[in-house]
Amino acid sequence: MTVATFRFAPSPNGYLHIGHALSALLNFDMARAAGGRFLLRIEDIDRTRCRPEFEAAIYDDLAWLGITWEEPVRRQSDHFDAYRAALARLESQGLLYPSFESRAELARLVAEQDQSGRPWPRDPDGAPLYGGAARQMPAAERARRMAAGEPYALRLDMARAAALAGPLTFVETGAPAADPRTVDAVPQAWGDVVLARKETPTSYHLSVVVDDALQGVTHVVRGRDLYAATGLHRLLQALLALPVPVYGHHRLIPDEHGRKLAKSTGATALRALRERGVTAAEVRHMVGLA
Repeated sequence: MTVATFRFAPSPNGYLHIGHALSALLNFDMARAAGGRFLLRIEDIDRTRCRPEFEAAIYDDLAWLGITWEEPVRRQSDHFDAYRAALARLESQGLLYPSFESRAELARLVAEQDQSGRPWPRDPDGAPLYGGAARQMPAAERARRMAAGEPYALRLDMARAAALAGPLTFVETGAPAADPRTVDAVPQAWGDVVLARKETPTSYHLSVVVDDALQGVTHVVRGRDLYAATGLHRLLQALLALPVPVYGHHRLIPDEHGRKLAKSTGATALRALRERGVTAAEVRHMVGLA
């Protein structure tokens, strides 16, 4: 019998805030209610922003909240070989291609079109979609530029990938779980998304589906801001022949300006609350949990 397995997967690029507390506590509570497993995963593929002190603070904050997890903790930076293997499988299907434009070059193209009165199309996060120029580059030219050491991003050929996978759906329960419903996945909204770069052999979207599969995660409970990304994740699961979890996307906790809490905006950190004498029980109340 399959054991219900939940996970909390923060990035150690800042201190956890009360939005993270909601997600961690929901997963922990739902795992206990199901008699299942609760896993902690450290998503540290961005080596320029992730720092050891932030990782240590994650352990401290979760323990303070009364959360326990299975050992060992999976750290993504220890598993780049697994992501390379997934990329190789996608490449063997003819679904990847390199693009060589810099971020500055792409931003300039987008700005020029926006200024012309024809807004550049965006993905669900508001980032500009890739125009696809490199998709038509001759294979020999690609190989020459990669061999020369030019920086590049490995992109998914979305049209070809979506056609290969066919129609996809996922089960959404909400969080806490309510009545499940089947939702159509729309990966095309993300365009030719970056799955890796020359200097980093993975991306969030690729590593998260590989990790969930390798760790046997059966229930992915995360913030509503990742709801649209589920369509892309379903596509990658189909292409890589990975199992499909049940999904539940919970409400977000806004700051005083109505924006999503973020580490980069100085949102109230759990460590700061603790230093002010706030208790773990009070944090549960703050995020709307019994």
